[in-house]
Amino acid sequence: MTFLTKRLSLVLLAILTTLVSSQAQELPGNPRIRQALQPFIDDGMVAGIVAVVASADRVLSQDVMGMAEIAPPRPMRSDSLFWIASMTKPITAACVMQLVDSGKLRLDDPISQHLPEMGQLKTDDGQPATITIRHLLTHTSGMAELPMLSAYSGRTLAVMADKYSRVNVLFSPGSRWQYSQTSINTAARIVEVVSGLSFDQYVDKNICQPLGMLDTTFYLSESQASRLAQAYAKTDEGLKPATIFVIPGVSPTSRDRFPAANGGLFSTASDYIRFCQMLLGKGQCSGKRLLSSSAVTQMRTIATGEMKTGFTEGNGWGIGCCVVVQPQGVTASLSPGSFGHGGAYGTQAWIDPVKNRIYLLLVQRSNFANADASPLRQAFQDAAQTDTSRP
Repeated sequence: MTFLTKRLSLVLLAILTTLVSSQAQELPGNPRIRQALQPFIDDGMVAGIVAVVASADRVLSQDVMGMAEIAPPRPMRSDSLFWIASMTKPITAACVMQLVDSGKLRLDDPISQHLPEMGQLKTDDGQPATITIRHLLTHTSGMAELPMLSAYSGRTLAVMADKYSRVNVLFSPGSRWQYSQTSINTAARIVEVVSGLSFDQYVDKNICQPLGMLDTTFYLSESQASRLAQAYAKTDEGLKPATIFVIPGVSPTSRDRFPAANGGLFSTASDYIRFCQMLLGKGQCSGKRLLSSSAVTQMRTIATGEMKTGFTEGNGWGIGCCVVVQPQGVTASLSPGSFGHGGAYGTQAWIDPVKNRIYLLLVQRSNFANADASPLRQAFQDAAQTDTSRP
């Protein structure tokens, strides 16, 4: 090794050490969060937790606790992967809004304009059902769910959209709110038709790659699968392994299934924080703009009027996001106008524009009585308010 090569190696090592040290300093834990959440692990409510508080430009605290798998024992890690379930929905909405930004879609387009088969949709009383893209993303379309055995049976979104087009609509579109998985998958099929890409390709190219979300995917690699946190159900005998119902009977690495835009993504804490930082940054993160400011404004603005929405009190619905109108109960510590989404297995991301904060909780528990109102979420959000780091 020449003197110059040796000197260069030392310089590179010094830079790497500085970067690692800097990252460690930017990812401190929060003792009050750990104190609030540890009892849920000790009491066997969950196996492990990753809890993150961030601002628009930095991570303020990250607490990694418990186990990713109980037996064989595998500790939770900061890069553990989670099935984020319905936290996929805001990403789907962001994809649609990118196409709105580019002039390729309008939220008030009838969905039959892009999916002609949807022109046959009718309500139970035989009336034509004119559904718009806005209806899809605000859960006001009235589109019914398929039976569980067939809800995730198709290999492509095109196949699923054809199935959806054959089921009567439950009510006149826009007349009330009812959470609809089929609506979100229909929106994703429109993204495919308009963009010419499969939905998983579109998400990877236009959301994940620009934000550096390298572990966010519908289809895990074998290496990623080894970092997937095990899902558990709480029973009288303790925590027992649970299945991920959007991939019935298949491995998370299998591509023999459609990219479920309603809840099929896997992700890590660091990845999903980047997506939230983009939304908190009004469409921009780390100098990269993915959405216009007006697109983000529509995502976080109530579009459902006075309708009763969501799974907890005091909320409305924007484009692909739940929006807090009157903080109460599990949202009591959030500001009015906070927005985000939860997942079936207890995950949650709230973005509070007033406080310039993101609160991300990742767990894998299948049978909370109401995942959106779990005491674990409230304990985290309340403890996270003790953060005194700079904005």
